[in-house]
Amino acid sequence: MIRLSGLDAAFLAMESPTTHLHIMGVLILDPTDVPGGLTYPRIRRLIADRVPLVPPFRQRLVDMAFGLQHPVLVDDPEFDLDAHVRRHSIPSPGGRAELDALVADVASRPLDRHRPLWEIHVVEDLEHGRVAVVAKVHHAIIDGLAGAEVLGAFLDLTPDSGPRPLFSAERPPRRSNAASQQGSTGDSDVQDRPATPGWSPASLPGEMEQIRSALGAIPGQVEAVGRSLATTFQAVLARSERNHEHRSTSSPSPFDAPTTSFNRAISARRRVATVDLPLGDLRRVGESLGGTINDVVLAVVAGALRDLLASRDEEPETSLVAMVPVSVRTQDEGDRLGNRVTGTLVSLATGVIDPATRLQQIRVSAGVAKEQARTSGGEVLAAWADAVAPGVANQFARLLSGLRVFDHVRPPCNVVVSNVPGPDVPLYLAGARLVSVHPVGPIAEGVGLNITVFTYADTVHIGVNGCWDLVPDIATLATSFERALADLVAASARKARKVPWWHAELPA
Repeated sequence: MIRLSGLDAAFLAMESPTTHLHIMGVLILDPTDVPGGLTYPRIRRLIADRVPLVPPFRQRLVDMAFGLQHPVLVDDPEFDLDAHVRRHSIPSPGGRAELDALVADVASRPLDRHRPLWEIHVVEDLEHGRVAVVAKVHHAIIDGLAGAEVLGAFLDLTPDSGPRPLFSAERPPRRSNAASQQGSTGDSDVQDRPATPGWSPASLPGEMEQIRSALGAIPGQVEAVGRSLATTFQAVLARSERNHEHRSTSSPSPFDAPTTSFNRAISARRRVATVDLPLGDLRRVGESLGGTINDVVLAVVAGALRDLLASRDEEPETSLVAMVPVSVRTQDEGDRLGNRVTGTLVSLATGVIDPATRLQQIRVSAGVAKEQARTSGGEVLAAWADAVAPGVANQFARLLSGLRVFDHVRPPCNVVVSNVPGPDVPLYLAGARLVSVHPVGPIAEGVGLNITVFTYADTVHIGVNGCWDLVPDIATLATSFERALADLVAASARKARKVPWWHAELPA
């Protein structure tokens, strides 16, 4: 029995009928070189064989009595692989638009809390004979970096190699060679549950055990509130001193973001769009104009959002603000699941016309946000997540949703932008080459747009998740990323020729 940390439990408690806090990854596979093709039974067998490598994939939640203590993960005695692995076919021509629509439908449905919190959807009939694997995992189990590691349990470095080492301290014994070989030959569907020799699920905790645990947590909750207040006071004081010393580079404050048409109460339905950008272009922009890959990604997002607001005849009085998750994992925590992340606020300088100048302002704001994240280390967020009882947090989330609070107040930020670095070498699943990985992050009340980036090989893969009602033009927004990057590339070229941006249309 493993008790969730406060931050992990917060992603459960803050769910509501409109806010689904799961993370998704859309993997496109090329089966051209797979003998016999990449069939659904073959993928299902691989998943059955690899699930034991990720212990939470066989564990379900048990809520504590009265909602006073964080839930626990326990072995699911009724684990059934078929409840988690599903098969889909999409209409012709099976292109990006058709797949994005299916992903949006999957994203619109919450995970079943009576089962382990994950699903894998196998999608066939894609164009060019390709196959998609759509993974969906609750944020309570993984953050962005941990999600990338979980993918490593199912992906291989070569078409015929086994999985890379993953979570070695927690990994249960591997199957015997005979069992592994039996699960990797033939195309008949295997109905047995994935089981590791020696693994037998423990019984679920009874009602009295839950009540004792909940009541015993009350003194600790009171103490946690005191620690949270002290930690918050220290963080606010440090921030005030830092902003006083560097007034021109202070970072945005929560709820100071302008209200836009996508910053309102959200519905339960989602729209999803995906786009790919060449990593080489982003690197050249960063080298020429100055800035990290993450800075350039934020500048691309800023340019695309400027286009979106212009198409809606909106011009906010102040710059849009992005919430950028930052990992606070230490090297010792690199092989642990769960969440080790804090949120930073970065100005997107959307009021600046010149792309190069906008990038530099974003670079400064992001630098300040990173410094604050290093000094606080996510301690405030984690402290309050530990202190607030899950039952209270859940009722608060439902109240926000039911009253449509963010139709009347400013949002905490305008958009969530997350950038997760991926491997720079090709990967394979069941022998098929991984072509692309598009991440899809969650949205929340008041913030109806999430942009998540995953770098794989030489490409930056972007997944855009938006509220069905608030972002009907999500496909147009995705196209704007390409135009925003082109503007930055052109600005790099003008700098090399020493041509000012307002002379962009003049010959060199």
